[in-house]
Amino acid sequence: MRKQIEGSRAVAEAVAACRPQVICAYPISPQTHIVEQLSRLVKAEELVCEYVNVESEYAAMSVAIGASATGARAYTATASQGLLYMVEPVYNAAGMRLPIVMTVANRAIGAPINIWNDHTDAMSQRDSGWLQLYAEDNQEAADLHVQAFRIAEELSVPVMVCMDGFILTHAVEAVDVPEPAQVDAFLPPFDPRQRLDPDDPLTIGAMVGPEAFTEVRYLAHQVQLDAVDVVARVGEEFRAVFGRESGGLVRPYRMSDADTVVIALGSVLGTLKDVVDAARAEGQRIGVLGLTSFRPFPYAAVRRAVLGARRVVVVEKAFAPGIGGVVAQDVSAALSGTGIDLCTVVAGLGGRPITQASVRAVLDDAVAGRLDVLTFLDLDHAVVEREVARDRALRAERAAAGPAVLAQEGSR
Repeated sequence: MRKQIEGSRAVAEAVAACRPQVICAYPISPQTHIVEQLSRLVKAEELVCEYVNVESEYAAMSVAIGASATGARAYTATASQGLLYMVEPVYNAAGMRLPIVMTVANRAIGAPINIWNDHTDAMSQRDSGWLQLYAEDNQEAADLHVQAFRIAEELSVPVMVCMDGFILTHAVEAVDVPEPAQVDAFLPPFDPRQRLDPDDPLTIGAMVGPEAFTEVRYLAHQVQLDAVDVVARVGEEFRAVFGRESGGLVRPYRMSDADTVVIALGSVLGTLKDVVDAARAEGQRIGVLGLTSFRPFPYAAVRRAVLGARRVVVVEKAFAPGIGGVVAQDVSAALSGTGIDLCTVVAGLGGRPITQASVRAVLDDAVAGRLDVLTFLDLDHAVVEREVARDRALRAERAAAGPAVLAQEGSR
């Protein structure tokens, strides 16, 4: 049903339509509205499930693991520091191949504390073995959850659905919320690949020694490779049932003759498309390639999409300090041997607005060949240069003082 609805509530209703049997809930902004709405649906008996209020994010994932291991369809949600707090069981869920679905309402991680949106939280778990799907808008956020259960259960692997905190979670817009009857036609009843049963005992997640651990990790690698085709196919099957494009691996926009391609994921794609429309009206051949699937990374699909372009600009809301862009590293691997120039623009950290004017300026620089390999959008150079100079001066002063003087100062 199409209606004006907050993103969090749309996701909650889509999750409810998937009929999870266990929901593990712990509040943390900006995902709290999702689990709150699910609790209302449970209280109103519109959703029949075990709704478990836990004492921490660590417990939320631990309960989801226990539920999934016994054969229940399990769901939870988190964000930011909460995701970091549950890291140990996050890795365990992937290692045990449990098809848990989790919403990550993307938010910066500290210190310093910041509650606004960027992608640092989910990017920190990119090697955990979970699949990661990113929503451009609230329609896709709702749709991706339905697809996530299907993908997770077909592959027996956990899936994160990432949606930008506040930008999407708290935005009210028109969403065609998946109806339970449609979801039933698309999502088969859960038939778990593994199930703990007292009458047929087995061990899941036992210790593995050096003689077999490499093989275990290789299998985690192989399931990611297999997931590329599954994610693409499930997106096509979703379109056939629901009648709209959603999910899949990548989403091209005005790419047919583009000599400059902007690659990004999440809600910033809307801004990028508006900028590209304006640039096209002025004769610039720029296109946008949206990434829906970050894990598995669709190397072949990205390479096919950008062949023929002269340059690629990756706009991303996270980076690896001392190295550069996170997404750009995968894009670089996809472009290997093509001769296509690659630049990274780090933008929107901690919720800083990404304006059309700022994006247009960096794209103009890219087209003119002036864009640096790594750019921080709207960086206050005066502030950082002053702080860098102060830090270096302090280090030089302490080095000149010598160890004896520093030891004497420290003993006072």
